[in-house]
Amino acid sequence: MLAAIVGVNWGDEGKGRMVDLLSQDYDVVCRCQGGNNAGHTVVNDKGRFILNLLPSGILRDGAMNVMGTGMVIDIAHLCGEIDALEAKGVAVSPDNLKISDKAMICLPCHKLQDILEEDRLGDKKQGSTRRGIAPAYSDKYMRKGLRMGDLLDTDALAWKLSDFLAWKALTLKGYDSGGAAGADTGTAAGTAATATTDTDTDLSGIPGWVAHYGARLAPFVADTSEYLYEALGSGKDILFEAQLGALRDIDYGIYPYTTSSQTLAAYTPIGAGIPGAKLDLVIGVMKAYSSSVGGGPFVVEMFGEEAKALREAGAEYGAATGRPRRVGAFDVPASRYGARLQGVDQLALTKLDVLSYMEKIPVCVAYEIDGEQTENFPSVDKLFKAKPVFEYLEGFHTDISLCRKAEDLPGAAIRYVRYLERAVGCPIKYVSVGPGRDDYLLLQE
Repeated sequence: MLAAIVGVNWGDEGKGRMVDLLSQDYDVVCRCQGGNNAGHTVVNDKGRFILNLLPSGILRDGAMNVMGTGMVIDIAHLCGEIDALEAKGVAVSPDNLKISDKAMICLPCHKLQDILEEDRLGDKKQGSTRRGIAPAYSDKYMRKGLRMGDLLDTDALAWKLSDFLAWKALTLKGYDSGGAAGADTGTAAGTAATATTDTDTDLSGIPGWVAHYGARLAPFVADTSEYLYEALGSGKDILFEAQLGALRDIDYGIYPYTTSSQTLAAYTPIGAGIPGAKLDLVIGVMKAYSSSVGGGPFVVEMFGEEAKALREAGAEYGAATGRPRRVGAFDVPASRYGARLQGVDQLALTKLDVLSYMEKIPVCVAYEIDGEQTENFPSVDKLFKAKPVFEYLEGFHTDISLCRKAEDLPGAAIRYVRYLERAVGCPIKYVSVGPGRDDYLLLQE
């Protein structure tokens, strides 16, 4: 069985909790793309964890975890993430983690460049997490970057890194160095933290940074494509874990307010390292309402006290950045579009319990653009002009966190779920009613 868990919306849908839940049925869990610019929050019997780079299967005993070819990996952040897990008693070793030798390294100068560019944009900034993801992917496609496999050959690494830094110094010359506060250009003492340097564009610390963290991670680096193909040949089940959601896809999302990688299920075998493989199952994850971190159009956005109430009820703060998420009503046109892009076979609806405080639950069923209504998801320019058209469903006014069967839900809650199912056009199988591993119910067996 090859299955992918993917986001239907803007990200932050709850994919990590679904991977944590379903990984019990899989031998391998593989992250396919992205970097430490988003996080998956997982709550289980081991505790509460925020994972930015590691696959969520790292919390499941007996699972092998793979960081795939399509990722960009901040090796300092990864070391810090491993330290945080081990401090809570979760072992991380080459016995349960393999890192693709073809995955790109996200270097301190990428983070520096990201910060400088976002500051340069000023009021037009795109909502970057300032963690270097876009510059790292840019260098990948310019054939300039370093890959995790380079850590295994110190002689080749030295000249590759020297050539890279000479080129990167030219790239950075066009920026005002005063805008780089908060960038770590290569100190070997930090992990995920950042530090301001006296000379913001001084890249001299990067070779030491690479040597320090690279030496620790080198034992994890492997030809994961070969491993995954062998796993397929021996009949093992593989679960692909995507980062962010369909609306942040670099090609089909709300460009340019997207991430810099492909977030769609169709890409997951490619990003994992087995491009010839075919998926058997795609599980799309969506919230019972909408949330978004970052810039760009967000038609259903709430403001003021209404937004504050929903944000606090759902604890809507970015797992990677801590930024308050933008929140709003469930968006049918966006969700239908996202589910179609992902080729979803079944849906998981998360955070239904959050809505229990509402008297009436708003659902955006269409957009009004220039005086006309549409149920389709339009281009970005039109989205900026769109106004939501709402329907209101009856609230359910009760704690549903202990519900474990569909018949345990109050009538208004199950009617809300079935309404979303019909509107999006895909069956909802899982409904989460709390943050814990077992806080869910099945609508279908």
